[in-house]
Amino acid sequence: MSNPHGDPGHGDSPAAWTAVIVMLLGIAAGTVFFFLNIPALVWASVGVVVVGALLGWILSKAGFGVNGPKYAVKSHD
Repeated sequence: MSNPHGDPGHGDSPAAWTAVIVMLLGIAAGTVFFFLNIPALVWASVGVVVVGALLGWILSKAGFGVNGPKYAVKSHD
């Protein structure tokens, strides 16, 4: 499916993928630790989610975001 409007996508960049993967791992770990009733590790997992969000923002500012100079659009033909 092509994109006729030239929209690069909603977060289809290395910065976004990195942030989402780190945050997903934090949420998954937090869920397991919540089930196992280990509050300290639940809060550590919350910290991982925050770090993931900051990592995405930092990578975006470093040029790895959708409109960044280090991001190369790949065709999906």
